[in-house]
Amino acid sequence: MHALVQGLILGILTAGVYALMASGQTLIFGVMKVVNLAQGAMVILSAYLSYQLFTSFGIDPLLAIPATTVVMFVLGVVVQLVFLRPLRAEDRSELSLLVTFAVALLLEGIMSVTWSTSVRSINTSYANSSWSVGGYQITLVRLWAFLLSIAALGILYLLLNRTRLGRAIRATVQNPESARLLGVESDRVSAIGFGLGAATAAAAGSIYGLLYPFNSGSHYDLISRLLSIVLLGGLGSIGGAVVGALIVSTSSAVVAATISPSWSEMTFFVILLLVLLVRPQGLFGTTARGAI
Repeated sequence: MHALVQGLILGILTAGVYALMASGQTLIFGVMKVVNLAQGAMVILSAYLSYQLFTSFGIDPLLAIPATTVVMFVLGVVVQLVFLRPLRAEDRSELSLLVTFAVALLLEGIMSVTWSTSVRSINTSYANSSWSVGGYQITLVRLWAFLLSIAALGILYLLLNRTRLGRAIRATVQNPESARLLGVESDRVSAIGFGLGAATAAAAGSIYGLLYPFNSGSHYDLISRLLSIVLLGGLGSIGGAVVGALIVSTSSAVVAATISPSWSEMTFFVILLLVLLVRPQGLFGTTARGAI
């Protein structure tokens, strides 16, 4: 029972970070109907940027989030304008997979040349600090990661639901043709939406670098997890991404704590398969174009 509860605690704290990553993935899909295979590479690039700021200037990775967020937002807008906008609408859903995968490979190459392929980690003074609550260990890094992820998701929620830009994004998701008739510039919204998706990768990347060792190839495992979370929750649903992240993270942590770490890696794939057999559109997805 102790191992089960400890696994649940670990899974819940980690779920916030995965939810933040997956929310950007599902936001991009909702706005553009593009499955962004470069999202994992953007997270790792953000981790490298935080690592460089920490090692060169002593800037704490958590304090570096605003700077990395701006950089990745600009990168996301550039990727959308240069690589995705030229695609014809009828070809976008198929070719975007190849284009975003090519972007991921390009980012991997840049990271390999700049930082080599050696495994890096961000070791702050509080990296090994933890609290004992009722006999259960809560690491300070994971607690901060969880709280900051929840804060970032809250900001994203407010942006989408309390601002004019957010209303334009949601209108584009629900009915792009009607949104254009109402004066919404779909190309501009798509660029900003992709930038916001990349910005969430920046916030998550700084936190990810604190939690896990990483190198330029880490995005392959990461994107498989993110796609599983997004498909489990339902494409286009940010709320579904949060629930999917919670299910994936807690189940994996519980299996690792109670059975074996070697089985935990396939746990979320089994859950995903079972859910999709019953509900192919995911837990919160719809068969038609749905709202964020």
